[in-house]
Amino acid sequence: MRLSIRHTTHYRFAEPVAHGLQRLRLTPKATRGQEILSWSMTYEGAALELEYDDQNWNHTALIAVLPGVQEVAIHCEGLVETQDKAGVIGGHSGHLPLWVFLSQTERTKPGAKMRSLVGQVRGRDGDTLAMLHELSSAIHSMVRYETGVTHVQTTAEEALSEGVGVCQDHSHIFIGAARALDIPARYVSGYLMMDGRVHQEATHAWAEAHVEGLGWVGFDVSNGISPDPRYVRVATGRDYAEAAPVTGISFGTAEQELHVVLAVEQQGVEQ
Repeated sequence: MRLSIRHTTHYRFAEPVAHGLQRLRLTPKATRGQEILSWSMTYEGAALELEYDDQNWNHTALIAVLPGVQEVAIHCEGLVETQDKAGVIGGHSGHLPLWVFLSQTERTKPGAKMRSLVGQVRGRDGDTLAMLHELSSAIHSMVRYETGVTHVQTTAEEALSEGVGVCQDHSHIFIGAARALDIPARYVSGYLMMDGRVHQEATHAWAEAHVEGLGWVGFDVSNGISPDPRYVRVATGRDYAEAAPVTGISFGTAEQELHVVLAVEQQGVEQ
């Protein structure tokens, strides 16, 4: 499947910015089942300072906000060819050893509620894949998808206890529970082409777990499936903080507005 992606992130500051830096993880990965045919990023009100691959092999751009501006826009556009691999990415690669993805973070660390969830799915006579699918299904039924209730600092334990959250929360709960089951797990940020619509409200997030004999396998808890050709992987990390599309700091203003325009559509198909 050939997917066309157009993604603009627009910031409007209440006052002129004296200085600002933003870290961008917005370039899709070339991985099994995913080929990047073209990708470009342009900026308004900012200039590229540095590009590098981080510890998770995320292609990262560091941009500087131009002094005195009140608006910054980041435009991404490209074509990605995807194949159906049933969510299987394959063997581990990258700068970090696999055991790093067994360690909990503040966002994924289990509390009483998550430990109870782990107890419910533990023990599948060695069938790790079936256990992970059961875990995904349990989270999907226990945590209702609803926007505007949680935020980027919400922990997995908090979201599970409240029984409400978004794809970020579903992913953190899955990752924390998988690690408690001694299964390496990581967070994925990317794009999803929703059926019947081109314009999306935001980027998407899901989780991957490392299964013996298969390697990394994806689980989209929010939609109750493993990723298919409609998904584009962009960045990975131990949790949201390491895979966030845009992070940064600014000086000279305290308030800002964020507006995102995102379109994902299949090319070569009559509309």
